[in-house]
Amino acid sequence: MPDDRPAPAHPALALDDTVHQRVRLGILTVLSETRECKFATLRDELGLTDGNLNRHLRILEQAELLRVIKGYEGRRPCTWLRLTRQGRAALRAEVAALEQLVSRLRSATAEPEAES
Repeated sequence: MPDDRPAPAHPALALDDTVHQRVRLGILTVLSETRECKFATLRDELGLTDGNLNRHLRILEQAELLRVIKGYEGRRPCTWLRLTRQGRAALRAEVAALEQLVSRLRSATAEPEAES
């Protein structure tokens, strides 16, 4: 008897365009490793310019995946960044989708190739 259930969606469809972009994925990953991070530290860690990092931070902040906190360290202005709950959840979902893709690829390459 044929199985009438729809085939599961390809894992690539679970990738989030906001998170999956290389720089934004890097930002979320670095922020997941700490409670908060200074703008300059994140910029240097990812090898970005101030403008490039700002552009990506704005997108992530609008998506409510991170929080930008502005203040002072002594008399110097300072910006700190924090991952939100939604940001942590989005990063976990992205990693899960990537793991499914890798698993699927490994399964496909583990089988002997059919001869043409």
